[in-house]
Amino acid sequence: MSPSTLELVLGGARSGKSDWAVARAVEIGGAVLFVATAQPLDGDMAERIARHRRARPPGWRTLEEPLAVTERLRALERAYDVVILDCLTLLVSNWLLAEPAETSSAEPVGQRTAALCAALRARGRHAIVVSNEVGSGIVPQVPLARRFRDRLGAANRVVAREADAAHLLVAGLPLSLKSL
Repeated sequence: MSPSTLELVLGGARSGKSDWAVARAVEIGGAVLFVATAQPLDGDMAERIARHRRARPPGWRTLEEPLAVTERLRALERAYDVVILDCLTLLVSNWLLAEPAETSSAEPVGQRTAALCAALRARGRHAIVVSNEVGSGIVPQVPLARRFRDRLGAANRVVAREADAAHLLVAGLPLSLKSL
């Protein structure tokens, strides 16, 4: 198997990141594993998850995992042509909410994210990571929101450093930040 490719897809909420990632996977072709990190914690989120499920091509395999994505990827017996992680934003949020409140260091998130990138590359010839860009907003007033923003920013930097290509989606239009 040739070296794998890792792409990062960043953007704001409702910018078209997920749609772009799905279209990119269709363009690449082959067997696709879609890794979903959302949890149906309320009715709105349950409907969003159902809508995303319906939008995926029927032949794709879906792995729904809110926390232990790296471990679940490592346990898979086969590799895929494309692995989509949608999304790093919710995964980091899930990690943050699962950790003790007094934890202040973003370093474990950086280490976990680097391990995640390695697992994605090991399970896919091409991996696509979807994440929200949170660095353009205001500094949140609430400590939990600041910790989330800091951790997601750290995770995004790790993936961007590891990625072969990175794209910023604005109003559905991709801007290339780092090219293959």
